[in-house]
Amino acid sequence: MIPNKGNDGHVEHIYREKTDKRILKKNPWRDYRLHVTVLILVIIAELIGTIKIPITKDVAITIMPLIYTIILGLAFYLIKPIKWIQRKQARIAEGAMMLFIGVLIAKLAVSSGQSIGLIFDMGPALILQEIGHLATILVLPIALLLGFKKESIGMTNSIGREPNVAVVVDRYGFNSPESRGVFAIFIIGTVIGTIFISFLVTFSLSFLPLHPYAFAMASGVGSASMNAAAIGPTLAAFPGMETQIEAFAGFSNLLSFCVGIYIVIFIALPLTEKIYDWLEPKIGRDPITAKKEDE
Repeated sequence: MIPNKGNDGHVEHIYREKTDKRILKKNPWRDYRLHVTVLILVIIAELIGTIKIPITKDVAITIMPLIYTIILGLAFYLIKPIKWIQRKQARIAEGAMMLFIGVLIAKLAVSSGQSIGLIFDMGPALILQEIGHLATILVLPIALLLGFKKESIGMTNSIGREPNVAVVVDRYGFNSPESRGVFAIFIIGTVIGTIFISFLVTFSLSFLPLHPYAFAMASGVGSASMNAAAIGPTLAAFPGMETQIEAFAGFSNLLSFCVGIYIVIFIALPLTEKIYDWLEPKIGRDPITAKKEDE
């Protein structure tokens, strides 16, 4: 703090000028070129529309416009002649995505309320499907065969979204191998998670003879973006059941987000550790980093 000579008793902060400049800076949300670019990508994707690739007489793979938008957006980011889409715009788009997903969550909440009676009728099934959180542990042997050590615990105990990352970091510490593993899955899931789950749902719809409600409940993995990517192909496969599918998907996603964290804390992590301690001496391999150091 420094006193102002022209006004006795008035104190002016030494960083006031810098603060005022920051406040007067252009609001990042007013990056109109980014918004126009996104609008163009959405229009292109909607013009292409849904594409169905027939595999057999009764089986077809459905590719939704969301996939085109992601691929086109990635191309715009990587193509060098396009100068107005850089890392700064990527950070702005990340924040904007969370706002827009909030609108989707509100829509799913309304659908869930409209079908609340049906949801109560399916109560036990909704709870039991949370056991699916443990399915990621099945890939632990593959991680060990690839040469991962304790990183595999963080990589395979869950799908690695925000609540799961928080649990692993809190339990093992930020610089632990387990935290490095869960952060790796978090980054990979952020980049290709929506594309992967969209294709996975499409294949499942084509080859698995399950009830539409089962696909809707399975789309609630605890991630809003992945939930949105999974709902699209399901709605396209079962027209006329939009409200029911959205209700089950939204409620299942909320349940996975709330209950899933407790499944990770009390079941998934301890079970992953037990299986790791049992399998690592039998099928574990020397990590790649250790081999390089020996050379």
